[in-house]
Amino acid sequence: MESLAGAEFTPKTTYLNTASAGLLPARAVALMKDTLDAAASGGGYVDAAFASVEQARATYAGLVDLPVRRVAAGASVAVYAGLIAAALPSGAEVLVAEGDFASLVNPFAVRGDLRLRSVPLAELAEAVRPETALVAVSAVQSADGRLADLDAIAAAARAHGARTLVDTSQSAGWLPLRADAYDFTVCVAYKWLLCPRGVAFMTVPDDLGELTPIFGGWVAGEKPWDSCYGPVTELAHSARRFDEAPALLSYVAADHSLELVAELGPETIGAHDRALADRFRAGLADLGHTPVAAPGSAIVAVPGLGHAAERLAEAEVHVSARAGNLRAAFHLYNTAADVDHLLEVLAGLPG
Repeated sequence: MESLAGAEFTPKTTYLNTASAGLLPARAVALMKDTLDAAASGGGYVDAAFASVEQARATYAGLVDLPVRRVAAGASVAVYAGLIAAALPSGAEVLVAEGDFASLVNPFAVRGDLRLRSVPLAELAEAVRPETALVAVSAVQSADGRLADLDAIAAAARAHGARTLVDTSQSAGWLPLRADAYDFTVCVAYKWLLCPRGVAFMTVPDDLGELTPIFGGWVAGEKPWDSCYGPVTELAHSARRFDEAPALLSYVAADHSLELVAELGPETIGAHDRALADRFRAGLADLGHTPVAAPGSAIVAVPGLGHAAERLAEAEVHVSARAGNLRAAFHLYNTAADVDHLLEVLAGLPG
């Protein structure tokens, strides 16, 4: 269980916090620095950066097994969840999991004229009913790493004529997923996909999901450079009509970060990540701690131990505290030695 990516990563701490933010690979950092230099010196970089957006879109499409025409490129899950919320009729029921991430849930809550219903994650599939218009859920829960039963949820939604929205921010990169199994997926890429902040993707059905591109600017045009002034007269014929104006410097790096994930493959990465997580779970048992039951997850959460995150950081072991849990997240640059060091330091903390 050594690092999968070798010299691409050179962490100077024991970094086990990918569920908050992933490390950037060397290839992405190098190109981003070169582009910053070009931007600072008046050199041309914009055309090449827009090309990086398209390459990142294509690589992401390959990772989720979709045609590129069904992928929109933006910056935020909340914006894309808001876009979907705006398309729902007044009074529509949206079903979510209790305690799911706010960026997915809140855009539906703030509309005020939607009926937002929350149930425990394990009960989500059986809670779908004929009046449910949309089921929105994270594939992996941010607070504790539990996996949603996406197959059961999708089947229940289809049976009742509801659409599905899956947030893959905590799973894309290590948990293989075919986006075509769901109506919509959304994902921020600064976690397991190793991109800078400012990169996010949404996938839509072939019919574009009956969405109105209310956030669409000039980049949403079929010919963006001919769509700079006045109303866009011809929207992109693909999901690109839902693009946000891209954070170009972030997408320059994203192109290469996603390339690395695609080279290694989510299956290989996932096997590595889960093995490290299982090693940590076994070590926790030896220390008398019981993590949240989340079999098959790369995220391990220990209830009531969130207060230890700050003390661990003082020892340069970086995890996070979420919902009272100590949350450790294991990714391709982590090793068995990282797990053992976390357990060693944790065992040595007072109390």
